[in-house]
Amino acid sequence: MISDISECKIIAEILEGLIKGGTDNFAPVIEKLLNELMKIERKKCIWAESYERTEERKGYSNGFKDKTLSTRSGLLKLKIPQVRGLKFYPSCLEKGCRSERALKLAIAEMYVQGVSTRRIKQITEELCGFDISA
Repeated sequence: MISDISECKIIAEILEGLIKGGTDNFAPVIEKLLNELMKIERKKCIWAESYERTEERKGYSNGFKDKTLSTRSGLLKLKIPQVRGLKFYPSCLEKGCRSERALKLAIAEMYVQGVSTRRIKQITEELCGFDISA
């Protein structure tokens, strides 16, 4: 019951941020949303709320680790939930890191192989929907 009330407050805060700031306020809203999503994912991973004692519990909440994530909306200051007793890393961050890393490696490899920047720009426009300047 308590988590339902807190989740409703969080959703209300996110909506209020979007309404007040519009598109200029995306970074803080996305930051809050990601932080809450990671907490929910940790809760599902350990099968318990923070401070809750249950028979099904598989691990323990162990604070947060600060991380700054660079996005097109701006810098996001995230608090990554830590878990003791299990291997855990939020899936919403892991996927983005791998795909961005793969894209950078592919572009670097094309550059080393002598592919023209005009051709690289054309490829990234087709595959990703954005262009890269020389």
